[in-house]
Amino acid sequence: MLTGMAQEEHYLVGLDLTGRRVVVVGGGTVAQRRLPRLVKAGAVIELVSPETTPSVGAMADEGEITWTRREYTDGDLADAWYALACTDDAEVNAAVCAEAERRRVFCVRADSGPEGSAVTPAAGEHDGLLVGVLSGGEPQRSAVVRDGLLDALRSGAAEDPGRGYGQDAGAGAPRPEAGVALVGGGPGDAELITVRGRRLLARADVVVVDRLAPRELLDELPPHVEVIDAAKIPYGRAASQDVINSALIDKARAGKFVVRLKGGDPYVFGRGFEELLACVEAGVKVTVVPGITSAFAVPALADVPVTHRGVTHEVVVVSGHVPPEHETSLVDWDALGRLRGTIVLMMGVERIDRFADALITAGRPADTPVAMIQDGSMRTQKVLRSTLKEVGADAAREGIRPPAVTVIGPVVGLLDTGTDAG
Repeated sequence: MLTGMAQEEHYLVGLDLTGRRVVVVGGGTVAQRRLPRLVKAGAVIELVSPETTPSVGAMADEGEITWTRREYTDGDLADAWYALACTDDAEVNAAVCAEAERRRVFCVRADSGPEGSAVTPAAGEHDGLLVGVLSGGEPQRSAVVRDGLLDALRSGAAEDPGRGYGQDAGAGAPRPEAGVALVGGGPGDAELITVRGRRLLARADVVVVDRLAPRELLDELPPHVEVIDAAKIPYGRAASQDVINSALIDKARAGKFVVRLKGGDPYVFGRGFEELLACVEAGVKVTVVPGITSAFAVPALADVPVTHRGVTHEVVVVSGHVPPEHETSLVDWDALGRLRGTIVLMMGVERIDRFADALITAGRPADTPVAMIQDGSMRTQKVLRSTLKEVGADAAREGIRPPAVTVIGPVVGLLDTGTDAG
């Protein structure tokens, strides 16, 4: 294994990993940070680990990676183009790097960068520009410089990346006081988080993250940042809301600045206000950063406006986490059936046939247009167009799965008809 290479001699290069085998050994928080960007790059990823964090496990469940549930064994890097040794066992990481050296596979060693043949730069994205910084074995310095460059680009302080970054790049910005920031991350694409949300995330000591938050942003965090996986996966793994509240409060009371990174907007079926109330009751300072809600953004990205002049005068956003006839349901489905405008149904994929039947029974025409948008804003976005009568069967046939946003109403058919309502 090559050891002794001067850090400043690293060669910064962009790898095309599309369709190429990448092996990640270890399924903990380091893998949780690195995997989203590898997935986004189109790599064919095999994770070798006896266990994972909930979010990494969800990536395997959804087919984004292949999870081999066992300890690493020599030979796992066969035919790999790139490897990451991310376990908490130094001997295992060393063995992975040794195999990589024999096979001439570049390998990142998470626990001891100089011992690997590759180093992961502090990376981030802005408007199609990928920024990567290496600083000769000082990862925290790399992260600070990266954040400064990205802050300058996003704030407009650096209008032309090719002309330098000036004195207002954002490095050295004051550290936030201890407390909690409830940050809406938007519908999924990392570019759709707000500027303020991204700035606060860059200054966090602790990040408590949901499964639907923009995962690529975790890879931009400095190494000292603690990431707490609060993945809430429908009908599967879940972190108790009380446990999440306690984590926010305990970390803030310990003098940390905590970012609660959520998908969409914290207050749109995101339990954000529950977390705010818990923090306020505990005397913890809270900042709220609204996010772009998937209820409106995801339809827009699928060419479905939730309103249109002369077509609809109302939009109703409805939770579908319980069926229409359930005793805990707070939705007046009879009233919704009498409306003529737009219904946006969240968390309703697995019971879409029952919601459709309830609306038809209450008076909605069976031929009302319906769109279901899966993985909105992501490269895997999938759009199904149907009608209330057929949507249940169509969704089952096409394999539509959560997360998906369902839009019901005449606005769904506007693009097909070319309607100009005047």
